[in-house]
Amino acid sequence: MKTILALSSWPLVFFSGLLLTHLAFSSERPMLAFVLVYAGEVLLLFLLERYIPYERRWLLSDGETANDIAHTLLTKGLVQVVALLGAVFPMLAAMILQPLANARFDLWPTALPLLLQVAIAVVIAEFGLYWSHRIAHEKLFFWRFHALHHSVVRLWVVNTGRFHIADSLFKVALSQLPLYLMGAPLQVFWWLGAVTAFMGILTHCNVDMRTGFFDYVFSTPRLHRWHHSKDMREGNTNYGENVVFFDLLFGTYFNPDRPSSTDIGIRGQIAKSFMGQLAQPFRKEGVRQILGRPTKSA
Repeated sequence: MKTILALSSWPLVFFSGLLLTHLAFSSERPMLAFVLVYAGEVLLLFLLERYIPYERRWLLSDGETANDIAHTLLTKGLVQVVALLGAVFPMLAAMILQPLANARFDLWPTALPLLLQVAIAVVIAEFGLYWSHRIAHEKLFFWRFHALHHSVVRLWVVNTGRFHIADSLFKVALSQLPLYLMGAPLQVFWWLGAVTAFMGILTHCNVDMRTGFFDYVFSTPRLHRWHHSKDMREGNTNYGENVVFFDLLFGTYFNPDRPSSTDIGIRGQIAKSFMGQLAQPFRKEGVRQILGRPTKSA
């Protein structure tokens, strides 16, 4: 039974999530229905983590669960809501991005089937997601914010959304703004959000999934564990959030023939409290702590 689940759990969660999302978006209350679908998929992964965990040590508490939930709901979640509002209410976006709002073009291929429109949106958004992610690793100014996500010492479904708000804003700007300027319709934004949401909980889940050929198309748990490795030769790879096309194109794809890393985290230190974690990248001493450099109090 465990072997069958290991082979089937990734496509089961991902494609069932998309099917149920189709039903949710067709309902009278699409957003509420989608939240329920998403919660159900999170619960399913939570149960799978306990039945077929990839790393048993990651089932133990790291003391960060409350912070992980807070970041998911109050930082990453809030940024996604604001981004969605920008798509739903162009006038609101115009107030915030007046010069860009006037430059919005009618370039979106609305005549294509919705499935193809969503596939195009995923690829276009992925270009921005890839480069915002890669820049966050290669430039210290951006790493100070992104390090919060990499500070986890275990991967599990709950710390999927552990991002600093500045990090999330940077990713949204590079990935969703091009779609807005091209005139992508609201439903495309909904579906892009759904794909990214399901991919996010899957990449972080502590489930022993055998993803096989999916590793060459999508960002899978196996690939993302390498990305979280403390060894920078392994960690500065696999930047794709949804698909790995740009990792393959730009030479950052990493998938050696051995079990992916469980030695994850950063060399520096992250503040203990939620508010402290938000403020830390803006303080000189805080940045030194993040980078693992000596501080005055050391």
